[in-house]
Amino acid sequence: MAGKPYKSQKKGVGRHVQLPEWVQASEAWGTLKPGPRALYIELKRRFNGGNNGRIILSHRDAAKALGVHRNTVGPWFTVLEERGFIHMKQAPHLGPSGVGQTAHWSLDELPSADLKPAPKRFMAWRQKQKPRTENRTVRHIKPDTKAELRAKQHKPVLKIVTVTGGIT
Repeated sequence: MAGKPYKSQKKGVGRHVQLPEWVQASEAWGTLKPGPRALYIELKRRFNGGNNGRIILSHRDAAKALGVHRNTVGPWFTVLEERGFIHMKQAPHLGPSGVGQTAHWSLDELPSADLKPAPKRFMAWRQKQKPRTENRTVRHIKPDTKAELRAKQHKPVLKIVTVTGGIT
């Protein structure tokens, strides 16, 4: 027997997107909203193993793939860039023939196509704490203290005494 005939036609299970546990465990990923997460997965889906730094995904293509309006995905790209998951290697521009060229993206969890190590900037991202402000609400006062406060408020500062009649 030369070999099993079904193996020559078999092509495998197809491509998949790998999202490692250490990426999911990062604070930057844990605080991401679902929209930017879906966009990141779409960017990673376009990664073929050797094109990091040259991943092409326009706002319109991303919106079409995710089923949202094209104006919705713009802020999602910004969020992913701010948190350090992606960065733009080449900005969108008009080509020499006047045809628009889309941006080229790089995933920070993977080494780039020119064999530079992965920066992994998202691992250092921390959520900014809101500054604590003083509590401006009046705290509850005990009932006996309220009466004392009222008495102090209505106490006259100056008492005028008048004498009727003559002085002897």
